Amino acid sequence: MPSVSAHVALTLAQHIDAVFGVMGNGNAYFLDAIETQTDAVFTAVRHEQGAVVAADAHFRASGRIAAGTSTYGAGFTNTLTALAEAVQAHVPLVLVVGDEPTSGPRPWDVDQIALASAVGARTYTVGRADAAATTVIAIEHALTYRVPVVLAIPYDVAAREAGPVPPAPEPRVPAPLAPSGEFAEGMLDEIAAALSTAERPFLLAGRGAWLSEASTALGELAASTGALTASTALGRGVFPDTRFDLGVTGGFGAEGAMELIREADVAVVFGAGLNQFTMRFGALFAPGTKVFQIDIAPAATHAHVGGFVRADARLAAEALVERVTGSIGAPWRESVDVTAARAYDHGDDLAPDGRLDPRSAARRIAALLPEDRVVVSDGGHFIGWANMYWPVAAPDRMMMIGTAFQSIGQGWPSVVGAALARRDATVVLTSGDGGGLMAIADLESAVRAAAGRGVAVIWNDAAYGAEVNLYGLKGLAEAPMRIPEVDFAAFAAAVGAEGVVVRTLADLDRLESWAAEDPATRRFLLLDLRISGDVIAPYQQEIIRVNS
Repeated sequence: MPSVSAHVALTLAQHIDAVFGVMGNGNAYFLDAIETQTDAVFTAVRHEQGAVVAADAHFRASGRIAAGTSTYGAGFTNTLTALAEAVQAHVPLVLVVGDEPTSGPRPWDVDQIALASAVGARTYTVGRADAAATTVIAIEHALTYRVPVVLAIPYDVAAREAGPVPPAPEPRVPAPLAPSGEFAEGMLDEIAAALSTAERPFLLAGRGAWLSEASTALGELAASTGALTASTALGRGVFPDTRFDLGVTGGFGAEGAMELIREADVAVVFGAGLNQFTMRFGALFAPGTKVFQIDIAPAATHAHVGGFVRADARLAAEALVERVTGSIGAPWRESVDVTAARAYDHGDDLAPDGRLDPRSAARRIAALLPEDRVVVSDGGHFIGWANMYWPVAAPDRMMMIGTAFQSIGQGWPSVVGAALARRDATVVLTSGDGGGLMAIADLESAVRAAAGRGVAVIWNDAAYGAEVNLYGLKGLAEAPMRIPEVDFAAFAAAVGAEGVVVRTLADLDRLESWAAEDPATRRFLLLDLRISGDVIAPYQQEIIRVNS
């Protein structure tokens, strides 16, 4: 007869086709059922954090919920940083874990419910009679609130027989939040009137707009109002017409583009949280700009917002398209040079210290990478280079896992999840040497999962660059901020990948020839860029100014 763990696995597999994790005592029976009784694909990672990170990346790349799994105790505590990131980033996933027996904790058990709650994740614990129903409830919670949930299997019930698996209902997900009530309707009227009479209208959209499938409506709204557009770092590519798109706002934005945004007289923001980085620490808009925000958050998320509508971005954008009236004489967007405004500093071949200039390296890599790429980013000073210089086609092709919780070391397992979600795309990791070393065990997982469809770019400055820039410049001791230069190319070779040490732009020629090879026969490629730490990314310079 099926066990409690089999009830969980068989029910989960009706809604989730990808599971990532590390096997241990607490989840052995669950993984046995996944492997032998379901069509779900289990992919092993080498550190429990990677189980959650891979499930997180899978959702960001595909929009399909995935699961991670670990054992109890030490296995579970290893997932907490990644779990906190998924909470902060509003990513739905299910973490299936072993837990203490129903008879009480053993010496190696911890209060997992309290620990999960501390980082914002709810726990559902299955029993012998309700495992299937509880599994559906957990999935439903994750999808409804866009958060990770923990699904716990107590140790002493994991292998107990539970009878035939009962039919379980489909998870219920609420309909998109429509604007409702006199206030929302009146505010939409006000926004439409402002856009219809604006001389310099501007639309900004974030990841929330992409998740609501608002791209088409936003494109129509931009065309009907003659607005310039831009996105947050997590919303890149959400506007369909790139001719009038200024790229990313905030510290990753080109200076010319940010100057144009400050000229806007009306700005409408869709599905973007407007954090301090997107808002350039309050300097994104000019004091006279009328700023409206549309989001599913309970209230406006920045003090500069003058009008707020709580609604799904797509539904609100469609409502505005119907409301906007009037004819556009000479649209502002056709009077500006968008291409020039989006230009970034080309950089030099080498920095004054003789090491590679990351700006010129980023430009060269952008020209050589396959167009079908999905970019996954670890956290660290280097995040500016890919976000500034590497175009991507849509928000689900650029994900920064770790930045919501300000963590590093989640890059390698991100490759695993993205590779499973996008089996025909080239997955490109951008990571620093600090984060790359922190999670080095899952370099093997990334190589195994992506194989010839994987590229890793390691920005190796032999330092924790962000700390050097923020605290070294203040005169604090730099020894703890420095890392002995590590040969990542050798790490790559040790796990069956091809590693290339890149000291000059000419060394990047290998990326060009690699891209021309058959993905089925080439190896995972790791580029170990020996970059200068003296070249500081503009977004970091902005943070330095604010902190000083």
